[in-house]
Amino acid sequence: MATATASTPVRDTGIGALLRHRAVTKLLLLAVVAAVAVPIVNAKWASGAWPDALTVDLSEPLGKASDWIIDNRDSHPLFVYFLGHVSNAVVLSVRGVYLVLLAAGWAGVTAAAAVVAWRVAGVKLAATAAAAFGICGLLGMWVPTMQTLALMTVAVLASVVLGMLLGLAAGLNDRVFRMMRPVLDTMQVLPAFAYLLPVVLVFGIGVPAAVFATVVYAAPPMARLTALGLRGADGGVMEAVASLGATGRQRLLSARLPLARKELLLGLNQTIMMALSMAVIASVIGAGGLGDRVYQALASVDVGQALAAGIPIVLLAVVLDRVTGAAGERLGAQTEDTSVFRGWRGWSLAAAVTLAAALASRFADRLEWPTSWVVQIAEPVNTAKDWMVDHLYTGVPVVGGTADWAAHFTTYVLDPVRDGLQGLPWWSLLLIVAALAWVIGTWQTALTAVLAMAAIGVLDVWNASLDTLSQVLAGVAVTLVLGFAIGVAASRSRRLERLLRPVLDVFQTMPQFVYLIPVVALFGVGRAPAVFAAVVYALPAVVRITTQGLRQVSPAAMESAKSLGATNWQVLRQVQLPLARPALLLALNQGVVLVLAVVVIGGLVGGGALGYDVLAGLARGDLATGLVGGIAIVCLGLMLDRVTQPTERRAKKGA
Repeated sequence: MATATASTPVRDTGIGALLRHRAVTKLLLLAVVAAVAVPIVNAKWASGAWPDALTVDLSEPLGKASDWIIDNRDSHPLFVYFLGHVSNAVVLSVRGVYLVLLAAGWAGVTAAAAVVAWRVAGVKLAATAAAAFGICGLLGMWVPTMQTLALMTVAVLASVVLGMLLGLAAGLNDRVFRMMRPVLDTMQVLPAFAYLLPVVLVFGIGVPAAVFATVVYAAPPMARLTALGLRGADGGVMEAVASLGATGRQRLLSARLPLARKELLLGLNQTIMMALSMAVIASVIGAGGLGDRVYQALASVDVGQALAAGIPIVLLAVVLDRVTGAAGERLGAQTEDTSVFRGWRGWSLAAAVTLAAALASRFADRLEWPTSWVVQIAEPVNTAKDWMVDHLYTGVPVVGGTADWAAHFTTYVLDPVRDGLQGLPWWSLLLIVAALAWVIGTWQTALTAVLAMAAIGVLDVWNASLDTLSQVLAGVAVTLVLGFAIGVAASRSRRLERLLRPVLDVFQTMPQFVYLIPVVALFGVGRAPAVFAAVVYALPAVVRITTQGLRQVSPAAMESAKSLGATNWQVLRQVQLPLARPALLLALNQGVVLVLAVVVIGGLVGGGALGYDVLAGLARGDLATGLVGGIAIVCLGLMLDRVTQPTERRAKKGA
């Protein structure tokens, strides 16, 4: 007889192991639910497009609300005694900042930018800031730049104050935090255009509407990061402060806020960037400044004028991003300033230099940028654009022209994807959304995504939303292929990464409007140009996140794989990519959100679908059309966010 020995566990590699996999279990449960629900739903409403019986017509109530606002805007106490005063305060604030900038003159403003950058980040960034404002003048855009800077100053201050107040409430109270999470989620995925129509109805066309739209768009990052910083304060420090008998207010001022300084500065950085982006988009409703110049150039397809106005926007964004980023790094490093001009001495010198430059400019009667120093770039840029259109638009041997590429992309990619989505039964799309969201998250995530998708059908914009979705999916696919390929190459070559950094900086800070003009010039109008512009806009974020994620993979794991004889391709495929999965999913999520933002704006250049509905509602003052389109965009963005963002990462972000 064989003696009994301790049995060694045998790994089950068959059906049992497969069934124990969490994702497979979820899909099986969903299949059971579908097997019961689909025949019932199909028998009652049949398959195909969203059934009319499940739609709600909001045109009448929204039309009445719009008419009431327009009829009472000049007489109702809410408008006369509250919103009217708020609107006047905004106008006076923007005008006051603008007059101060004009009074300081170009020399004073340039000197102020340089010395602030010097105090925060050193001589190199000071020179960059001075050069940036100098280029704004050289391009003949000094006055529009000051108009945009004045509106930005007021909007950013209001956004920071509002965001900090909301962040304080959410950071100190769990109930408020839970209530604010879905609101901030919604505002984060809502494209900028959707904010314009409601504020125009309340405030009319002009600066107040532009400022309020900018504040609503730019305040959420400040609120989210303030709450994150306060809730992430070191528990040991907080216990030590509490043990000393400090009150709640003292704990907040002496411990929580100082510990959250880095998050607060990051929130300021993100608020500034979003406010600048929105200030340009708000030119559609009368913001003026650089955005208005870009918008006018878009209407006439004047690439040269658009570039002349777009370059100052990019320079402002780069300088502001670098200054606030350097301030955050300086706080995080806790470095001590050992120079002679540390502390109040440095800031006193900065104020003195600014004042001296402003007075010298005034006494010399040189407040405005001299016209003799202006360099006109519009004509040579348009000449180059015309050459490119003449030689690249059509008739290129073998590869065809850009017009042919756009036509082929529309025929062989956009049309089949759109027709395929619209041809699917409505319930099958809900099941697909539920499966994707549940596999990557929880049942709450899946429920949110399904309800968001169902709301689109209830609003009776099902086909238009699927048209927009087809453009987003096509744009994301192209973005991911290019972004992952470039990101992998940059992660393996420091030289390539250094070469790409200024290019990515420019593309990442350039406002969405600017992308549309050269794309329209090269590809014409239609859905394909809107998708191409979205790809260019989203590509830098995907490249950066991919490169960073691959670089953060443990070198020990890579060396171990190489020691076992793995090739570079095997190391990438079997080690780096699996370990960088969270970063790659984040790149996917950001790519989806950014592509959606520009695809919607693509309604300006023939993109159609939901973007056209929002623009048409904005142009006609039609609240029903514009607001329904905006709500559908929110639902689409929320659904896409849920199916591309794992629950564990969302929890880490505090979202």
